[in-house]
Amino acid sequence: MVRYVYDFTEGGREMAGLLGGKGSNLAEMTRLGLPVPPGFVITTEACRAFLTTGGEPPGMSREVSDHLAALEEAAGRRLGQRDDPLLLSVRSGARFSMPGMMETILDIGLNDDSVSGLAKASGSERFAWDSYRRLVQMFGATVMGVDAALFERAMTDLEELRGAGDDLRLDARDLAGLVETYKTVIRRETGEDFPQSPAEQLRRAILAVFQSWNGERARLYRRREHIPDDLGTAVSVQRMVFGNLGADSGSGVAFTRDPATGRPGLYGDYLPDAQGEDVVSGIRNTVPLSELERLDAASYTGLRAHMETLERHYRDLCDIEFTIERGTLWMLQTRVGKRTAEAAFALAAALADEGLITPDEGLARVSGEGLARLMFPRFDTSGDGEPLARGLPASPGAAVGAAVFHSADAVRRAAAGEKVVLVRQETNPDDLPGMIAAQAVLTGRGGKTSHAAVVARGMGKVCVCGAEELTVDTGARRFTAPDGTVVEEGTVVSVDGSTGAVYAGAVPLVDSEVMRFLETGETGEGAGGLVDAVARALGRADTVRRLEVRANADTPEDAARARRFGARGIGLCRTEHMFLGERRKLVEEMILADSPTARDRALAALLPLQRQDFAGILEAMDGLPVTIRLLDPPLHEFLPDRTALAVRVAAAEARGDLPAARDTELLAAVNRMHEENPMLGLRGVRLGLVVPGLVAMQVRAIGEAVAERLRAGGDPRAEIMVPLVGDARELSIVGEEVRRVLAEVSEAAGTPVACPVGTMIELPRAALTAGRIAAEAEFFSFGTNDLTQTTWGFSRDDVEAEFFSAYLDKGVFPASPFETIDRDGVGRLVGIAVAEGRAARPDLKIGVCGEHGGDPDSVHFFHAAGLDYVSCSPFRVPVARLEAGRAALRDTGASDSR
Repeated sequence: MVRYVYDFTEGGREMAGLLGGKGSNLAEMTRLGLPVPPGFVITTEACRAFLTTGGEPPGMSREVSDHLAALEEAAGRRLGQRDDPLLLSVRSGARFSMPGMMETILDIGLNDDSVSGLAKASGSERFAWDSYRRLVQMFGATVMGVDAALFERAMTDLEELRGAGDDLRLDARDLAGLVETYKTVIRRETGEDFPQSPAEQLRRAILAVFQSWNGERARLYRRREHIPDDLGTAVSVQRMVFGNLGADSGSGVAFTRDPATGRPGLYGDYLPDAQGEDVVSGIRNTVPLSELERLDAASYTGLRAHMETLERHYRDLCDIEFTIERGTLWMLQTRVGKRTAEAAFALAAALADEGLITPDEGLARVSGEGLARLMFPRFDTSGDGEPLARGLPASPGAAVGAAVFHSADAVRRAAAGEKVVLVRQETNPDDLPGMIAAQAVLTGRGGKTSHAAVVARGMGKVCVCGAEELTVDTGARRFTAPDGTVVEEGTVVSVDGSTGAVYAGAVPLVDSEVMRFLETGETGEGAGGLVDAVARALGRADTVRRLEVRANADTPEDAARARRFGARGIGLCRTEHMFLGERRKLVEEMILADSPTARDRALAALLPLQRQDFAGILEAMDGLPVTIRLLDPPLHEFLPDRTALAVRVAAAEARGDLPAARDTELLAAVNRMHEENPMLGLRGVRLGLVVPGLVAMQVRAIGEAVAERLRAGGDPRAEIMVPLVGDARELSIVGEEVRRVLAEVSEAAGTPVACPVGTMIELPRAALTAGRIAAEAEFFSFGTNDLTQTTWGFSRDDVEAEFFSAYLDKGVFPASPFETIDRDGVGRLVGIAVAEGRAARPDLKIGVCGEHGGDPDSVHFFHAAGLDYVSCSPFRVPVARLEAGRAALRDTGASDSR
């Protein structure tokens, strides 16, 4: 029989898949002997069963009752008893952390009778009614579906009536009246009363947490963080402890190190006389954790000891929630903490230096995505401009955008292509869509562990919190700076998440310290720690990786930059980019040629230009392979636009003038070469087979460039790649021509010129017949952009704007197959081609040159598939190097802080 409920004493962190992250870590802290309020966990299996059938799984209710009875016996109190009630919290806790995305209900067990017993037992009538109003508010919104804004409005109205700045200034009578107001709101909105039965409260709260797994914000967060939809959430049921019992009580959130920078030391927020949700919601500004030492030295000392225990046990940055109840410290949660990219690299280096982790574990705990963020520009604040205000630097980076004050507006304007900054007094989980859409988040209230800070840090989003100097008026859609400057919606602002500064207008950008290091090898002043950590991670990756990393580069300048970034060659040099600009006229002459002589003349004019291009790239990559792709796109792409030509000709005729002869000639050529689907038309190898002299001109230019570099004492390593091959015979024909031309160049130069000849695998037929093609090819390079298009039957230019967002929303694919390799379809074709190609030619060199070559997840796939190299844009080379190293690691623990 399936078991659905486990006591905290029966689990551990190795059971995270079953007990969820929160439940398994509560069990782990219990195992370590830390002060954890007792409780039990309802498993993710129970959630999945409920979501599948719509009802409680058989036996779950009995197990919950049995564990509740044991909890009551240990506490010496019953749930909701009238004189001294046992109260419970009910919290979500999935395998991966989803902060604020699912539901929590506190103070389960209170009702109209037991609230008096709680007041008597605690000695505080105000505390009892404050706890009861929290339960009614949470239960009404979470379980009964009442709009949370109705409760917030009632609270605000009462505070204004009493002249109270916040809820702490409301007395017991005020809160008792608020409970009745809340119950009236529930009755009006739902047609039912707030349940007085503690057992019914518990049952419905558990099911509401299960249901919250499929809530809109939870689904959106999972898509953003690539968390599978089929995991479900566990539910932790725990004896309540109270931080709202007065000045000797409180709640806080702590990190064992700074999650923004990775610096050592206690870091976090504390809020006296408050519950945990008050801290993370940002409704009141917290005090720094260091202030707790003055307020309660014993609890502060105990917390420090527990934090050190947890960091050494988990060997990682830990995120901790705690409550102090009348001087007694309780640990309510721990997990591997979310961190910024800067902190991830700094922590990996520091923990390795301290001997807590190995260098390989340090490499596993950073990511290419994080490195890419560190390469983003930073603000140039060397000018005289003063910031409008300063807040807490919650998540670093630089962002510029138009100020917007509501999540829906951020989504709408971002979808229209506008960069926006979401400004709120404080955020809540319903703001998630706007936070994703915005370039940055700015809040007037809240600390570094508030909802805005935690979620933004996890997403790598720029965030400044607690900018108390600003008066944020979301209703009027504006904020006012302390000097009186009013910033209306749509006004451009700049947000510096590294310093907490907010500026009017667009502040200029400069290269980040990490980018400067990658470009020059130099470190900026004050950035040595971070740059050193990045350099160490890249150095370790280069040591352990098997995959080579090359770059896609078409100019000597791009090639030189790629080499500085660590590229070990060029995996794709696109020759069509060399035919643009002033050279386009020569291509037009080749297309319009009405005789072999005219065509040869045009090709002869192009040859020295191509040779010069190739010589420069080979020099920049001297001693490293340079894979040069022969002309790929249809020739009509080098001609003027068909519609524009037709309009010019028609306008001339309408005026009674003769159209320009050149326009008439070009229009005729464009019409002759027009294709309904040019992506599948006359391009790639097909051009070489039907346009006489084109392949010979390009190969001759490559061969002569190689000979020129050899004469100069260089070490050129050109490789010739034939695109869009679908049959081995196509490659055989072109290969014969390539070898013939290279033999002619060798004879003329008086030195052997040899270039390996290979092909791009970018058609499903090529992948399926790779064994036969390998007999003609010395290397394969997967063109995964076109292979994805032809496998899915997509035209990328059309489908991304038309329906990709709907496909992502409906879960047809978890990420765009043009960004991350489609493992089941395109990936399977890659696997077939690798196996059959190497079976036919064991020494076959195989790489990838599509955009996927720089995508972190795809790099791991290509490593597992047995490729020899990946190739990507120069700026993604460091990312690919790092991920190639991470892909080579085996069973090494990463910091999965999802």
